[in-house]
Amino acid sequence: MEVAIMVEGQHGLTWERWQRVAQAVEDLGFAGLYRSDHYTNANPPDLDSLELWVSLTWLASHTKRIEFGPLVSPVSFRHPTMTARMAAAVDDLSGGRLILGLGAGWQVREHNNYGWDLLDVAPRFARFTEGLEVITQLLTSDTPVDFAGDYYRLQEGILLPRPQRKGGPPILIGGNGPLRTLPLVAKYASEWNGVYIPPATFAERSGQLDALLVENGRSPQSVRRSLMTGLIFGATTADVEAKLTPRNLTAAAARARGVAVGTPNELVAQLGEWAAVGVQRIMLQWMDLDDMDGLERLGTAVLPQVR
Repeated sequence: MEVAIMVEGQHGLTWERWQRVAQAVEDLGFAGLYRSDHYTNANPPDLDSLELWVSLTWLASHTKRIEFGPLVSPVSFRHPTMTARMAAAVDDLSGGRLILGLGAGWQVREHNNYGWDLLDVAPRFARFTEGLEVITQLLTSDTPVDFAGDYYRLQEGILLPRPQRKGGPPILIGGNGPLRTLPLVAKYASEWNGVYIPPATFAERSGQLDALLVENGRSPQSVRRSLMTGLIFGATTADVEAKLTPRNLTAAAARARGVAVGTPNELVAQLGEWAAVGVQRIMLQWMDLDDMDGLERLGTAVLPQVR
């Protein structure tokens, strides 16, 4: 199983921190670096935040190996035609390393604070579906595209220059919902990203996705399976306990919630459980952006045991 790092772009991310983390992820051998796409946190206080696509443009031209992308970029505060244009350009700049994570949007506070319409759940997903259709058509069509929806309209729209990768960057859709999210994965995505779920739940949802893919005339093997989840990691059991105590959690309770928890050897064992149910890449959420010693320990003590 591949191991990647995920950071929260609105949780104190500055250029200095982004550049330092990116270099470490590249040098230590992680498979990729992913980040959220938010203006701010769901609850105060507001912290430093880097705009997603500006930060990914820097990453594309200052790394050589790692894959990267948003987990995930919502259609609720960017027009899908602009997202498609930026994604194609950043992917070309990186030499084909962008994974285009897309979502419907969910965080109420940032939409209220910055004047975007989040919408109720049903119309929000209707808008997301149209956004996926628009982005997919622009990335894949070599001829002008017309589209007439309730939320978006195209008339002879085309991306030029055409993406260097045939079909542009692969689309990732994150989420666990069997009624709305997984059907969209089956129709539009090249990667499904589960979120904060333990191995048994991941296996159940992955099986549901297999059936939906077959219904859409696609092979189950055509969609990569990944997982983004929290991480509570320490060099010793005492270090792990010190991080669990403020959260009022035990290691067992955290694992039941789908969080990766433990010392290096314990973490390797838990990653093995996810790998056994089909997780091909795990994005571990690295919240302390200044803990570079911990990130190095993760890279040197865990990665060699799972690759």
